[in-house]
Amino acid sequence: DKTGTITRGELEVTNIVAAEQFAEQEEKLLEWAAMAEKLSEHPVAEAIVQGVFKRFPGLEITDPREFKAVPGKGVKAVLEERAILIGSRRYLQEQGVEVEPLLPAVEKLETEGKTTVLMSVDGVVAAAIGVADTVKEHAAIAIKELKRLGVEVWMITGDNRRTAAAIARQVGIEHLLAEVLPEEKADQVKMLHDQGRVVAMVGDGINDAPALATADVGIAMGTGTDIAMEAADITLMRGDLRAIATAIRLSKATMRNIKQNLFWAFFYNMVGLPVAAAGFLSPVVAGGAMALSSVTVVSNALRLKRVRLT
Repeated sequence: DKTGTITRGELEVTNIVAAEQFAEQEEKLLEWAAMAEKLSEHPVAEAIVQGVFKRFPGLEITDPREFKAVPGKGVKAVLEERAILIGSRRYLQEQGVEVEPLLPAVEKLETEGKTTVLMSVDGVVAAAIGVADTVKEHAAIAIKELKRLGVEVWMITGDNRRTAAAIARQVGIEHLLAEVLPEEKADQVKMLHDQGRVVAMVGDGINDAPALATADVGIAMGTGTDIAMEAADITLMRGDLRAIATAIRLSKATMRNIKQNLFWAFFYNMVGLPVAAAGFLSPVVAGGAMALSSVTVVSNALRLKRVRLT
């Protein structure tokens, strides 16, 4: 998953482009945007509210008179007798808003890798708000390491394809699933599985939990939500993506060690049992040999502590 996994998930408002008829009302637009997003729990909404507070520290924001959040699309609110919509281009178009006047600004921001939402006031497109998220420090290194291990890396996100592609290029990911609604992530994981792939899903949010549970292996970030960690098979104790490659190496070393122990256990018994049955081993020697076998297996398992994981 992109947000909070490949990126830090610490969004910040970087741009606001007002439509021509709202050019002199930028401050008012930001105030309305903060009021409309105040009750939303989406990271973009939180970034907008915090961004407005940074610009206008003394601003008092009241709750909207009406509020509705549409998962994966945006919010609808009524405040000061104004009907406000904030969300994706597709969401505003579904609500009958003409978004064409701001499309050039939206495309420019998206090309820069910024998540962009549109805002309408009383059915008229009013502003494009650009929100930036930074890629985690070691994300590109982690992706490169996973590829070196033979893992095919895909990125899944609800962002539009242009923004998602910009982030994917930064970290070296070629395979991209963009504009995926929260409830569709598990379906996308299943689709990859049905194509014959063994799928590991890495995520950190509530929306990732179904996909984590659907994957062959679910990997949750320790910096994420409790629900994600509960749904996953593995929880990384830190937010560093390089730990994924570490987990794969440790898993392979563990399986190799188990196979070695099984081989020597079977070999030991195949040799020892006939010899003991033929009467060539005293019970004392046989008992000591059996204890030695257990020590050998345990000692071999302890070699995992010396496995290089980086």
